Amino acid sequence: MKRLFYPLAVAALLGFFAILVNYSSESIIRIDRSAGELLGGRTLLDSMSFLGDPWMIISVSLLLLVYLWLFQKNYRAMLFVFFAVGVGNVLNQLMKSWFERPRPELPVALESFSFPSNHAMVGLLYLFTLAYFVSEWSASRTSKVVVWLVAVVLSVTVALSRVAGGEHYFSDVIAGLFAGYAWFVGVAVWYELRERLYRKKTSIEKEEEFLD
Repeated sequence: MKRLFYPLAVAALLGFFAILVNYSSESIIRIDRSAGELLGGRTLLDSMSFLGDPWMIISVSLLLLVYLWLFQKNYRAMLFVFFAVGVGNVLNQLMKSWFERPRPELPVALESFSFPSNHAMVGLLYLFTLAYFVSEWSASRTSKVVVWLVAVVLSVTVALSRVAGGEHYFSDVIAGLFAGYAWFVGVAVWYELRERLYRKKTSIEKEEEFLD
């Protein structure tokens, strides 16, 4: 990963905790209210929420796992998907249970808590994970940039769709994006360290075989 991603991940993590500590403050409440008035009722944006629904996340993740298994034989990459998306989802559910922030008032009450938004956090995780591997397989720099731009735009769109639909506060989805990005970078760092160690080990083994 580009070195710029690391300080961004630290900044995102700090941003998450800043929102966590202050989401009941007057300033955050005003921002949430303004964002809700600005985005609320925008049907087209609200309709994009399906991209962060569990069935979509599970379907795309399973397809990626199958591809990595059958065509790439890359089991470390399969662990990447499991840690990023699967464990990321568990972390999101745990945080919701820990923080217990009630959702905005809706005609039909939702059973889960509001902070941080699952659509925002896990939506980013599966889209960024997909973009990570698709960009690795892309030959040109331009295609890599396009892949990442699409992933970023879709992640933000999914997050804001939850504000448009009234299911989350604006602070919920921003915190979800921050937490998702920080977790994604952490998993990517682990994966790349493992890949470097594997390549180094393979290189040493080949040298030993040549010398023998």
